Amino acid sequence: MSTEPATPVPGADKKVVAGILAILLGGFGVHKFYLGYTKEGVIQLLLSLVCIGGIIGIIEGIIYLTKSDSEFVATYITGRKGWF
Repeated sequence: MSTEPATPVPGADKKVVAGILAILLGGFGVHKFYLGYTKEGVIQLLLSLVCIGGIIGIIEGIIYLTKSDSEFVATYITGRKGWF
């Protein structure tokens, strides 16, 4: 059994913050802006005017928090996937 600590995945530190922002302030697109998705953040902000922006934020927050660190980085940091 190895006693060496696991090497952190670069960019994984944004996962928890982005997930919490998505759940709490997702309707305003704050999590999108935090991850560097300006266009998607503006769209999310506009969607909040028709009451679906918050629902999308909650769904994305749950998705962010349930992914492993490496999956999160591969999908949203490296792969730049803007939605879900």
